[in-house]
Amino acid sequence: MKQTALVTAGTGGIGWETALGLAAAGLAVTVVGRNAERGARAVERINATAPAHPARFMAADLASLNAVRTLADRIASDGPLTVLVNNVGAMFADRQDSVDGIEATFAVNHLSPYLLTELLLPSLRAGAPSRIVNVTSASIGVAKRTFDAVEPPGGYYGFHWYGRAKLANLAYTLDLAGRLDGTGVSVFAADPGGAATDMTNGTLRDPRIVSPGLRLLWPLVRRKFERSTSGPASVAAKPSIFAATDDSLTGRTGIVIGPQAHPITPFRAATDPHIAEAVHRLSRRLAPLMAA
Repeated sequence: MKQTALVTAGTGGIGWETALGLAAAGLAVTVVGRNAERGARAVERINATAPAHPARFMAADLASLNAVRTLADRIASDGPLTVLVNNVGAMFADRQDSVDGIEATFAVNHLSPYLLTELLLPSLRAGAPSRIVNVTSASIGVAKRTFDAVEPPGGYYGFHWYGRAKLANLAYTLDLAGRLDGTGVSVFAADPGGAATDMTNGTLRDPRIVSPGLRLLWPLVRRKFERSTSGPASVAAKPSIFAATDDSLTGRTGIVIGPQAHPITPFRAATDPHIAEAVHRLSRRLAPLMAA
């Protein structure tokens, strides 16, 4: 049976490098992105490497929950799915709302991959042994750990809110691994470390993304950001490719793959069952599997 993979935000940067790596591993890759022109270029570059199966592009604005549902329907109609890589991510200097009226950082970085994963579980079960790979971030270390509402108390600081959304998604990822244990669907998180991408080259240069205390240290903070995001996307994609394809992970689940492409200890808060349950309640309320 042909093995298939879906990579979100795969038209450039880490996502494109991930898609390229999966195509090289013999999977038939579908690249998802918002821009059709970028998508066509991405697929053309992958197919120029003569993969075993041609790559294809599907357009979807993953900030929209209805677009996520439409994408899931299209992928499900193709049959079994072997690998799902939720690579989509976004950070904003100013607070924004998604088209659904939900704070955009949480919508893009957690609700979108949460909803897509839940809707594609039947396809992944049909494709078992299969794998889910959710891209995480060390920014969860600065996250507020309350999930009673989509927005935490206090002011909007993009980096911290990005970390909170990634914490929500990692807690969901590890909980999902337990829920799917024994089904043939393995669940992993992959931390790319950092790379020079469109997101990091823009937003991380704006001091408004950090709390006032860190702004006082902005020259030091900015240098740390610059050092941590100076590497190539091809290196940052290795944890995702490893999680999606490496034979050493066969039969295993609930593992975080670190920037060096080997298992690491998950951030402690992401293993807290109370946080996982709060994230579940909030996710089910904001992103129901069936559109209202």
